[in-house]
Amino acid sequence: MRYHIVHRTLYTYERPVTVSHHRARLGPRALPHQSCPWHEIDIQPEPVVRVPRVDAYGNQSVYFEQAAPHTQLEVVARSYVEVEAPPAPDPASAPRWEDLVEATRGDGAAGAVMATEFRFASPLVGPDERLAAYARKSFEPGRPALEAAADLNRRIFTDFTFDPVATDVATPVLTAFDQRRGVCQDFAHVMIGCLRSLGLPARYVSGYLETEPPPGQEKLVGADASHAWVSLFCGEELGWIDLDPTNNLLPGDRHITVAWGRDFLDVSPLRGVTWAAGEPWLLVGVDVRRTG
Repeated sequence: MRYHIVHRTLYTYERPVTVSHHRARLGPRALPHQSCPWHEIDIQPEPVVRVPRVDAYGNQSVYFEQAAPHTQLEVVARSYVEVEAPPAPDPASAPRWEDLVEATRGDGAAGAVMATEFRFASPLVGPDERLAAYARKSFEPGRPALEAAADLNRRIFTDFTFDPVATDVATPVLTAFDQRRGVCQDFAHVMIGCLRSLGLPARYVSGYLETEPPPGQEKLVGADASHAWVSLFCGEELGWIDLDPTNNLLPGDRHITVAWGRDFLDVSPLRGVTWAAGEPWLLVGVDVRRTG
């Protein structure tokens, strides 16, 4: 599938901003099943410093600075992306989840060693016994890891309510878990917390969903905005497998991957620091259109 994506962010400030520093992570990743032949970011006002970078997780980013007074900041990212559905793995073919816990303790094969970091607490998601207890209903002894994770994916989809006003970006994962409500960020954080609470490596994935589905297919929750899902390390043979608890599926060619990290803070589309800004108003719009 081919997609044209426009991601527009507009900040309006209470008082003029004199100095600001920002980092944007808006460029889709190059993956075996995904390519991005064209990507551009327009920033207004024009920054005095603009430096493309690659972060520790291989995500594309742009660091920029503003040094002139301004009351608005607009960042518009445009991308052309080609996506193929990755091969559908057999959930029963994954190693037992207990074996993955052992394999990712830090002294195994290269892929497992690289995955070890994602077993541990991150700024927004840490292990917790309540999350472990919830996860154990899916992770029965000896069960293949991906089969168990798919069941956990289904249970979060069933037990939680998508509610865009129940949480915000600062809502703690346990608050979202206790109230069983939130948005895709919360669903992803809850699932990652469940997996890490059992000792499994799980990472946070940010990206987009196709805005308009093909004829006869249902529109997915989270379209028309940035989306978030989860990736679980399933061993050297299967590698990382994505799961979307907001929609109870394994992502295919309707999911466009932008970045991944330990939690939302590692992949935030736009973060920054401003001087003398007052309270900002934020407006974000995303359009994902299939072109072929």
